[in-house]
Amino acid sequence: MAAAAELQAKYQKLAQEYSKLRAQNQVLKKGVVDEQANSASLKEQLKMKDQSLRKLQQEMDSLTFRNQQLAKRVELLQDELALSETRGKKSKKGGESSSQLSQEQKSVFNEDLQKKIEENERLHILFFEADEQHKRLEAELRSRLDVLETDAAQHQAVVDSLTRKYTDTIEKLQHDKAKLEIKSQTLEREAKDCRLRTEECQQQLKNLQATLGSRLEESLSIINEKVPFNDTRSNQYNALNVPVHNRRYQLKLRDLAGQALAFVQDLVTALLNFHTYTEQKVQIFPVDSATDTISPLNQKFSQYLHENASYVRPLEEGMLHLFESITEDTVTVLETAVKLKAFAEHLSSYLCFLRKILPYQLKSLEEECESSLCTAALRARNMELHRDMKKLTAVFEKLHVYISLLALPSTKPESGLRTNYSFVFTNIATSLHGFHVILEDISKHYSQKATLEQEVPTATQKLITTNDCILSSVVALTNAVGKIASFFSNNLDHFTASLSYGPKGGTEFISPLSAECMLQYKKRAAAYMKSLKKPCSDSVPYEEALANRRVLLSSTESREGLAQQVQQSLEKIAKLEQEKEHWMLEAQLAKIKLEKENQKLKHSLSGHLAESVQERSVLPNAAEQKEESIEKSQREPVKTTSLIGMLTITTDNEKAPDNESREDLIKNHYMARIAELTSHLQLADSKSVHFHAECRALAKRLALAEKSKESLTEELKLASQNISRLQDELMTTKRSYEDQLSMMSDHLCSMNETLTKQREEIDTLKMTSKGNSKKNKSR
Repeated sequence: MAAAAELQAKYQKLAQEYSKLRAQNQVLKKGVVDEQANSASLKEQLKMKDQSLRKLQQEMDSLTFRNQQLAKRVELLQDELALSETRGKKSKKGGESSSQLSQEQKSVFNEDLQKKIEENERLHILFFEADEQHKRLEAELRSRLDVLETDAAQHQAVVDSLTRKYTDTIEKLQHDKAKLEIKSQTLEREAKDCRLRTEECQQQLKNLQATLGSRLEESLSIINEKVPFNDTRSNQYNALNVPVHNRRYQLKLRDLAGQALAFVQDLVTALLNFHTYTEQKVQIFPVDSATDTISPLNQKFSQYLHENASYVRPLEEGMLHLFESITEDTVTVLETAVKLKAFAEHLSSYLCFLRKILPYQLKSLEEECESSLCTAALRARNMELHRDMKKLTAVFEKLHVYISLLALPSTKPESGLRTNYSFVFTNIATSLHGFHVILEDISKHYSQKATLEQEVPTATQKLITTNDCILSSVVALTNAVGKIASFFSNNLDHFTASLSYGPKGGTEFISPLSAECMLQYKKRAAAYMKSLKKPCSDSVPYEEALANRRVLLSSTESREGLAQQVQQSLEKIAKLEQEKEHWMLEAQLAKIKLEKENQKLKHSLSGHLAESVQERSVLPNAAEQKEESIEKSQREPVKTTSLIGMLTITTDNEKAPDNESREDLIKNHYMARIAELTSHLQLADSKSVHFHAECRALAKRLALAEKSKESLTEELKLASQNISRLQDELMTTKRSYEDQLSMMSDHLCSMNETLTKQREEIDTLKMTSKGNSKKNKSR
């Protein structure tokens, strides 16, 4: 396993290096593509420049040829001039016609010369500009050549480093391959051994399956014969069975009930504040009861609002009773939640209160809209509150319907199916969220209304404080309802997990009477289990147990063996004490008999022989045998052999033996024989106990060895699977690395070829530029 972990770490490192090299390869590919594009553009520019240079060279060649022709003609003309001047000096008197012709020729020649000179100047200027452009191009190309050479050197260094890395990785992989081949050979040998072991285990498994099948048939036949009926088939009988007590579920449910009780208490306080502050608002606005009489409608409305505590307080009490009914020892389901019915009744009474005050509240808002102090914006806010109050009563009606449906299984289980109650819980969650949305709208509209009422000229400080109190109570109400909605939606799965304790396939609820019987049976079972509980003995400390574990497993004298030895030794001691008491009684009886016999022997006479015989017949048969042996011993030597031992007595007819010494001898012989036999017996018992303890320890060792064998076979199977998987991965990685190396080598070869081509092209460009520069210099 350690080798596999090392291989995995190596493969991970190789994969990381491969990813890095792949990223570098992509960067190099991009650089090579850019360089190829730049080289192509440079080639095109060089072609264009070559063409322009060739054109200029042709023009230069033609110009030089023309210049040479013109120079020759100028020389000829100068020679002709010189000849003509010499002739003119000789023949000063030449004809006017020849002088006029020579002047005309001179003017023509002068004009041609001026034109040629101007053209020569223009060509010199063009040549100078072309030479400057050529020098600039040569400098740019040289700078680009230097950059390309540096890039090529860097690329070559990168390529060399990559080749070194790849060679190192190939060597490492070859080394790992050799190691893995050796490991694979060893693992193949182990696999062969494991196959043999698996065959043996399969044979054992077949035998076990056969034995278990026979046992199963026997147990099924016993169940069919002994069990009269299965009470789980019918819902009525199964309802009386006590379910498995889920303490964690009960504690979670009690915790949830405590949270719900806290939320309901916050809701009750918010509702009380809202109704009381609404009563104060009705008596203040639009007409203050302290200065003027309010309308009879508002009087009736305030009278009803004054009774809100008698309807709101029972909600908290009902939730408190429901929380107290959920304990750790009970089974809390819908059939046993009897207090949920009382909470539903309190909610229905509060709903009746809301229905009773709803028309008065709506009429009060309408009356407020009709007053002269009410503006258009305030009237719009009042109408929005008019609609919100209707929605609030409708939401309470929905909640009452759903909670009364939840209370039905504890009173009328036949009126609903168990499968429908998950939808009831989801509808309660949705209605609570709707309740929260309505209260948010009410708080928003009340805040807008309060700001508008403060702008009324007749607004008093009492009205402002009352509006602030109403807003705070509405905000508290929205917060409480939001907490309840989030709490119910978060724990919806827990509520719908176990609706009833009946069979899983059943669709109907269990009757409340069977639920009560089940709870009584549960209490009886709990009382019986408590009566069976006994205080546990002090356990061994954990550190001491850990220290003695190996000793207890490997030692031949384990704690159980020692306890059995102690028990057996105690039993032996008790048996030996019983035998001791028995032998003490026998010794006392023997002493009594000896005393009687001594007295009879002392006082016996020859005439009283018959009487002594009669008295001896009354004694036990053992005593008669002893007397007969004594009489015989008087006459002749006797040699007695028995399981007790061997005793030889020689007597003389003339001399009678001493009875007391003979009895002491017999007694001492018996006592020595008993001691010897008891020592042999104790030795045999101790050896048997020792062998028994060794056998138990060997059996435990054998069981532990079998367990370790099973665990090792499983580990070996996993190791073989891992080895095969690693071999496959190694082969795939090797192939991938070889493919990548081949691709990289091909790519490097192509890059080298392109670089060599670029170098050759640059060298040719240098040669051509040098030749052009030499030609220009020569010109």
